[in-house]
Amino acid sequence: MPLLHLIILALIQGITEFLPVSSSGHLVLYPLLTGNEDQGLTIDVAVHVGTLFAVILYFRHDVAAAVRGGVFILRGDLQTQESRLALLLIIATIPVVIAGAALSLGGLTDHLRSIAVIGWMTIIWGIALFAADMIGEQKHETDDWRFKDAIIMGLVQVFSLVPGTSRSGVTMTMARALGYVRVDAARLSMLMSIPTIIAAGVLTTAKLVSDGDAALGADAVLAAVLAFVAAILSLSFMMRMLKNWSMTPFVVYRMVLGVILLWIAYA
Repeated sequence: MPLLHLIILALIQGITEFLPVSSSGHLVLYPLLTGNEDQGLTIDVAVHVGTLFAVILYFRHDVAAAVRGGVFILRGDLQTQESRLALLLIIATIPVVIAGAALSLGGLTDHLRSIAVIGWMTIIWGIALFAADMIGEQKHETDDWRFKDAIIMGLVQVFSLVPGTSRSGVTMTMARALGYVRVDAARLSMLMSIPTIIAAGVLTTAKLVSDGDAALGADAVLAAVLAFVAAILSLSFMMRMLKNWSMTPFVVYRMVLGVILLWIAYA
C-alpha cells in the first residue's frame, strides 16, 4: 500500500478515534469517497492498535491499576478498587466480543460498510449524544462506576460494530445518560476501548500469521505507529477540551456529515 495512503489512514484514525464521530466510519469513507482501494479490516484494526498504545500510555496509571486488579482477581481478591475496575472492564467487554465474533463468522461485516449505513448511524447516534449530554447530570466520576453501569455501557458498545456509530460516541452517550461527568465519561470510554481493541488485534494478527501475508503485516505495523503518534496528540486535546466544552460541536459535525453522506448515497 502506498505510504501516502497509509499516512492519511493513520491520521484519520488517530484524530477521530477519541472523538465521538466514528473513526471506523471515516476509515470506511476514505476509499468510498476517493475511489482508492478499500484498505480492508486488517489495516483498520492495525490503526486501532496504534491508538490502543496511545490510550495505554495516556491512562497508564488506570491501566496499571486494572492490571493489578486482574492479578487480585486471579488470587480470589475482589474487594480492592483495582480488582473492581478490572472486573467491570471485563464485564463491559463481553457483549461486543460475542457480537463481533458472530458478525465475523456470519460474514456480515462487509455488508455494513456502506455510505447509507454510515450516514444514518452518524445522524441517529448524533441525536442520541445530544440528548444524553443535555439531559444527563454531572454527578458521577470514574470511581463511582457500578456493575449495572458497566453492563449497560457494554451492551450499548455492541452498536459500535456498525460503521458510523462510533464506539467512543455510544459509550460516552450512555455514560452521560447515566450521569457521569464529561471528562469521566470519556475516561471510562477510553478504558473500555483497551480490551475491545486487544481482542480484535489478536484475531487479526492470528489471521495474518496463518495467511503468511508479510507485506500486509509490514503495512499494518507502519500504519499502527503513525496512528499512535496522531492519537497521543488527539487524546490530549480531547481530554482538555471536555473540561470546558459540551458535546454539541461533535453533534453538529455529525449532523452535517450525516446529511452529506445520505445525499451521496441516495442522490
